[in-house]
Parts: sequence; C-alpha cells; structure tokens
Amino acid sequence: MKHYATLLLVALSITLSCNNDNKKQPTNTTDTAKKTVSAEKIKVINPPTINILDTISAAKIVVYMTDSSSTMDGVGLKLGKIYAKIGADFMAKNKIVQFAPVMAWYKTNKAPYFFDAGIPVQKLPAKLPKGMFVKEIKTDSATVAHFFGPYNLLEQGYNAIKERLKENKKTAKGMPYEIYVGDPIDSAGKSIDPYKVRTDIVFPWH
Repeated sequence: MKHYATLLLVALSITLSCNNDNKKQPTNTTDTAKKTVSAEKIKVINPPTINILDTISAAKIVVYMTDSSSTMDGVGLKLGKIYAKIGADFMAKNKIVQFAPVMAWYKTNKAPYFFDAGIPVQKLPAKLPKGMFVKEIKTDSATVAHFFGPYNLLEQGYNAIKERLKENKKTAKGMPYEIYVGDPIDSAGKSIDPYKVRTDIVFPWH
C-alpha cells in the first residue's frame, strides 16, 4: 500500500500549482510587464505534453468522499485530507489494499467547486464509516489524455480530449475523471519537475 503522506503531497502540489496563478500582481508596472513577458515565454517554451489514446478503462471499486470548495487552493487541501482519511484512517486500519492510483471527479469547472475524491480498492469493503461511499466503475470505452505538466494547465488536456471526441463523432457519457498517476515527490522528499509528473484525464464515451 502506498504511503499516504505521498497522497497529501499530490494534493499539495495541486494547491501550489494553483497558487502560482493566484498571487497578487506587484504594484511596480515595470516589474509587472517583465513578469508578464517572462510568464508568456515559459508557456510557449514549456507547454504540457499531452498524449491521447482511445482505450478501454478498467473496472474499479472506489471508496470516495464528496466535498466542495470556493477556491482551487481549497480543493487541493481537501483532496489531501480526503486521501489521508480514506487511506490511513480507514484502509490501513482495516487492511484494505489499494488497487490503483487515487482519483477525483469534478462536478463543476468553476467556483464553487464540487467534487468526489477516492481511492480504488481491491475488493468491496464490508462496512464504511459515515461520510464514505463506494463508486463502482464498469469497464468502458474511453478516451484518455496522459498529461505531463503543471496542474494549472490541465484544462488544455480536457480541451484536447473534447476535440478528439468531436473529430471521432463520439459523445462523452457520465463525468470525466482524473487519475493522479505520477508522484510529485521523489524518494528524497524533493519536488519532481511537474513536466515529468503524469495525470490521466479519462472521458468515457459511447
């Protein structure tokens, strides 16, 4: 079973990524212009890597919790708390084995953000604590984007999949979801280059 401190760091990396976009602009107009130009250069030089494929998504049993936040910063913090609560407080104590990387479903794409977040498990738990639920994902056709880059650029991955579905005349069904495959922290506790960290965006379709 994975270390749940790592799950907290996954969510923290999401928060830090969002924080970079939410910082107040400096009052010095010259500095502002320089930083704006610098930011634009970074986006041009370092776009995310997005690899899209049509595949079959595997069936999963996910223990999840639901929550909301008025900001994306809050989403990151709450994801960490949810993964720790499910993983360390429930799964570890009940010897339930994790089946796949942690996941999240976003019901809204603007504030307030409503979302489900959970951990796939090997088998259905006999009993769940209050506030935890089970979501069973069936095997399904899906288009997936393997996204490598800062989380605050993830919308580009969503847009790429939508364009792929349009080109192939496919219709998305249900909510898309994110799978946090890559570990943002190495074995020494140092942050990994976000362009080497993978997030999967999954769109089931029919």
